[in-house]
Amino acid sequence: MDTEELSKEQRILRIMRKTLGNVVKDVTPLGGRTNPLSEDTIRDIKDCFGLISDRERELAEALNFDQAKPYYADGEIPSAKVISIVKPPKK
Repeated sequence: MDTEELSKEQRILRIMRKTLGNVVKDVTPLGGRTNPLSEDTIRDIKDCFGLISDRERELAEALNFDQAKPYYADGEIPSAKVISIVKPPKK
């Protein structure tokens, strides 16, 4: 697989994860109401999230992508510097 194919698969997985998450959020009951989803469906949804995560990790490894570091679409690392903010002492 080339980088373009991997990138397309990554986008597909990201959209699938987002859509599945939105479906779960939309059907989650408020208050003490009963959940409209069966236990089997809830387990299947969790399994789907797990499979998506596993595949995203495999693709990241295939691209030698370090998941601990942030990814920037344009490839440039921001040049911003971190500054320490200290509260002035109370008088």
